[in-house]
Amino acid sequence: MRTDAITLFLCGDVMTGRAIDQVLPHPVDPVIYESYMRSALGYVNLAERTNGPIERPLDFADIWGDALVEWERTKPAARLINLETAVTTSPHAWEKGINYRMHPANLPCLTVAGIDACILANNHVMDWGYDGLAETTQVLTEAGLRTVGAGGNQAEAERPAEIEIAGGSRLLVFAFGLPSSGVPAEWAATSARPGVAFLPDLSEASARYVTALCRTARQPGDLVLVSLHWGDNWGYQIPAEQHSFAHHLVDAGIDLIHGHSSHHVKGIEVYKGKLILYGCGDFLNDYEGIENYEGYRDDLSLMYFPTLDPRNGRLLKLRMVPLQIRRFRLRHTDAADTAWLTATLNREGRALGTRVVEGDGGLLLQW
Repeated sequence: MRTDAITLFLCGDVMTGRAIDQVLPHPVDPVIYESYMRSALGYVNLAERTNGPIERPLDFADIWGDALVEWERTKPAARLINLETAVTTSPHAWEKGINYRMHPANLPCLTVAGIDACILANNHVMDWGYDGLAETTQVLTEAGLRTVGAGGNQAEAERPAEIEIAGGSRLLVFAFGLPSSGVPAEWAATSARPGVAFLPDLSEASARYVTALCRTARQPGDLVLVSLHWGDNWGYQIPAEQHSFAHHLVDAGIDLIHGHSSHHVKGIEVYKGKLILYGCGDFLNDYEGIENYEGYRDDLSLMYFPTLDPRNGRLLKLRMVPLQIRRFRLRHTDAADTAWLTATLNREGRALGTRVVEGDGGLLLQW
């Protein structure tokens, strides 16, 4: 392993709104507009009926549980999350069925975790309208958190987050949302309208558009990561257009593809030495007790720690730490759950040329 190798932290969706917001010190008005539930407190009650009482209020650090230990152990050069919630008190819910928000006063739950950048190109960042998006980007920026994938216009939304890494180089993070993940076309940022960095499809034209943005921003020595909110919430199949799109980006020099939207982990690929994560699963959600999808084990999370060669972005190592969401806290999995994740990743990785083995306090990717 090179001594100047760069290790990052990546994960799937971080959903600190709705019920998790309700158990933090400063909950927003719990009203929601779902046919299934009219109050976010209903999801708290559902979780408590399933797994037992949840102490209220939780400290800001409590939700991260054992993840804090792993971050301290690994000390990644950058910590990136897909923040799938608005951070706002806006009362203007977008009429879309499910609306996530977290009170701005609960933002310390992100800063205490040392998050460097929040990816906002997803299907919940504008759940509370344009006012909610404006407040979200404002409070995140004021707290020292970089944002990427949404903004006051298209140029802002498509601008990469820049994170300094060892040796004076930068990690450039681009983020885009797609309609296949539920991002409404009306949310697309334009030159005259706030919104998200939106790709209408996974065509070659879209791939060329993304790579052109990356080439324009890239300087010698930079590593470039493209984060994509794409695909269905449930199901392991990776559509052919996702394969083609990811390969096109790698062929054009992108160093890492960070895909998310699925509520469960999906297969992993290493293509021409570059890591492609097609679906990272939820990292933190409020789904405890929700029925009909138990077989996918959306309570199981992975911390992804890819280590890259800074000279060329090639993957040197991928260590993953399995965690379980229980009573809105992340905790280490037991042996049975670790084995389930191992078997699932191996089954789904077989066609992609990858497998995982236990080691180094987690799971290690082989390719």
